[in-house]
Amino acid sequence: SCITAVAAAMSDIASEAGTVQLAGSPVGLPPGKDKWVFRLPQSNTVMGHAVVEHMKKQGVKTIGFLGYTDAYGEQWLKEIGPLLDKAGIKIVATERFARTDTSVTPQALKINAANPDAVLIVASGSGAAMPHMAMVDRGFKGKIYQTHAAATQDLMRVGGKAVEGAYVVSGPAVIAEQLPDSHPSKAVAIDFVQKYEKAVGAGLRNQFAGHAYDAQITLEKVIPMALQKAKPGTPEFRAAIRDGMETMGRTIFSHGVMNWTPTDHWGFTLETGVMLKVVDGKFKVE
Repeated sequence: SCITAVAAAMSDIASEAGTVQLAGSPVGLPPGKDKWVFRLPQSNTVMGHAVVEHMKKQGVKTIGFLGYTDAYGEQWLKEIGPLLDKAGIKIVATERFARTDTSVTPQALKINAANPDAVLIVASGSGAAMPHMAMVDRGFKGKIYQTHAAATQDLMRVGGKAVEGAYVVSGPAVIAEQLPDSHPSKAVAIDFVQKYEKAVGAGLRNQFAGHAYDAQITLEKVIPMALQKAKPGTPEFRAAIRDGMETMGRTIFSHGVMNWTPTDHWGFTLETGVMLKVVDGKFKVE
């Protein structure tokens, strides 16, 4: 699932069944509970690193946090906190809202009253536009950051001019053509974009579609390895798929270089996150 709370619930079933779960969301789990879970998205720590480094360059000293009340919002708040502390950036307001909320006016007013240099919005897809618009409507003049769950065209489609100038952290797949030729994922990312947009339409690439493309790369690599060890449909075959993913080594994804190991089912390095800016309704690499 691409929804963190759902992916977390699915992890118990995957563990009981001894079946690999390729999570489309950066689901955080207690130590030892992710034996069968492999994340396709970058961790919030990896993406938070890119956000905080950008904030430092922009001279940000204080921020407001406006995020979901669910696991996605909670994990971002938990994981970016230490990064902000290390950078000397203080959270001066923390406000939350539910995915089903249609307004965040009270939260926006409270954050505005704290007068932070920037606001970090933790929401996904088109749902990330609503709190962004609320901050702008309430007169916020500082910088507004969005997480990788907002790296879709829906942010601009729904938010319109209100999201102009927004900073959005993303994996490299979303801006494939803008990557330098030296970037290891450029060729793979361009292949993803060309195939995906041929199928669904120009300009519709997004973070999550890239993860699905990367899942295919994974399975094409590990299933032949598993077939050499066990028969499909058996517990041994499912275990062989898991073992193959833990030992497949550095693999070029559309979203970066993946290297899962037996002790790391996240895989991406801190250099994976790319900072984008919304300019004239499009994402531009910062």
